[in-house]
Amino acid sequence: MTDIPARPAVRAADFKVPWIRLAPWLYTIGLFVVWEVAVRLSGLPHTVLPAPSRIFQAIVQYWGPISRNSVQTLYTTLLGFGLAVVAGLGIGLFIGWSKTIYAGLYPLMIGFNAIPKVALVPILVIWFGIGTVPAVLTAFLISFFPIVVNVATGLATIEPETEDVLRALGAKKLDIMLKVGIPRSMPYFFGSLKVAITLAFVGSVVSETVASNNGLGQMMSQAQSQFNVPLVFAGLLALAVEGIAMYAVMAWIEKRSTGWAHRSTMGN
Repeated sequence: MTDIPARPAVRAADFKVPWIRLAPWLYTIGLFVVWEVAVRLSGLPHTVLPAPSRIFQAIVQYWGPISRNSVQTLYTTLLGFGLAVVAGLGIGLFIGWSKTIYAGLYPLMIGFNAIPKVALVPILVIWFGIGTVPAVLTAFLISFFPIVVNVATGLATIEPETEDVLRALGAKKLDIMLKVGIPRSMPYFFGSLKVAITLAFVGSVVSETVASNNGLGQMMSQAQSQFNVPLVFAGLLALAVEGIAMYAVMAWIEKRSTGWAHRSTMGN
């Protein structure tokens, strides 16, 4: 009778729980559970602080308006963000081209960024009227500054020794920018997209709240006037989901485009 080889014992160490991938879901679920329990124990009415269960009921009840306005907000945000990427990259390259230009224009950029963009919405309404255009422009104005700063910083921080060596080898200013400056600024550029896309959502919602007939901002403002607080929180949740999704897209683009610039966490 032949001996049947014993099956190797399965060790608990062979099963590794992907805690890093599960962490966002676990923390989110934990937040909602704590929120639900706290509201129920405190007895707060839903007109003050609705429980997550009440918010999800509002999402089901008002799914049509929420989905329609979410698409509108996403459209204005992406349009303004796209303009910010083009303009921010171009202006950043221009500012970072020369230390003189950098020193002259950078303070002006700081001053412009210090202006609250909500203060510009009435001006945009006067110029373009109520609608999509002010929301797009507000998203653009609030999101292009991080792109400009990061691109200009990437170009302006080229080591002088590197420039001296390249000039000694016969390289011109354009060659230095194309071969060293722009590749060096790309990690800064793609990293800034994650910040810029979230700011673009802020700009869109701010403008929609004041000067639009569509979008999540307008929907939440109208719901607030009707004391429909669960719908307000449902709009905030929809906005958060869109922001997280677009942030993840920008992070994926950054990893695919500039993975060479980041130190690998994998073991050799």
